[in-house]
Amino acid sequence: MRELRRIGKRIAIGVEGDLWLVLHLMIAGRLHWRPADAALKGRQNLAAFDFPSGSLTLTEAGTRHRASLHILSGEEGLRSIDPGGIDIFTADLASFRAVLTAENHTLKRALTDPRVLSGIGNAYSDEILHDAQLSPIAQTRKLTPEEWERLFAATRRTLDLWIDRLRAEARIAFPEKVTAFREGMAAHGRYGKPCPRCGKKILRIRYAGNETNYCAHCQTGGKVLADRGLSRLLGSDWPRTLEELETLHQRHA
Repeated sequence: MRELRRIGKRIAIGVEGDLWLVLHLMIAGRLHWRPADAALKGRQNLAAFDFPSGSLTLTEAGTRHRASLHILSGEEGLRSIDPGGIDIFTADLASFRAVLTAENHTLKRALTDPRVLSGIGNAYSDEILHDAQLSPIAQTRKLTPEEWERLFAATRRTLDLWIDRLRAEARIAFPEKVTAFREGMAAHGRYGKPCPRCGKKILRIRYAGNETNYCAHCQTGGKVLADRGLSRLLGSDWPRTLEELETLHQRHA
């Protein structure tokens, strides 16, 4: 191995001959460190990369087979798979705001679009918006200058925090049990649990296999955001505020 890079959510491993092995783990892909020349057994084992000190093995659980491995040549090959999103750590506030307002979308969609920002997925977008105390459905073109400053600072602060934490864990042992739900997160994966800032229950919106977690008290001014499935089912009975939601829970307790 000559070089290691990150391209959005992809891991690029540079080898001899100006070739790059580019991995995208998606949801169920995992990397494991095994003894040298480890045998590939079972359907979950997809590939192994042998090094003098051990073998890096790629696995994928489930049946959807979304993880990928590409072999690309040179910088041009790497550019061909780069969605083009900016790096938050090299951007300033003006460029950050410019790319997020190029089109008017919700903050959740804008933060997770790899063509806008590089490498921010579902989990960390929840954490960023909770830190910034902004609604996931707020429109990018309707934010105030003060909200832009909060969002920019929260994006950097959240990613810095988790990069430091995960690097510290990896120094102790190879990260075998990788998951989007991590101990210490404020919102993501904490549906029904207390918000660490205000103590109110974390709520969620579910759509297309994804889930957005948020605190209504801290992020939406107490407004309960509509979940597509449940709001269609409940119709006019869908709770609009935390108080209405708590009354609904008490009614069915």
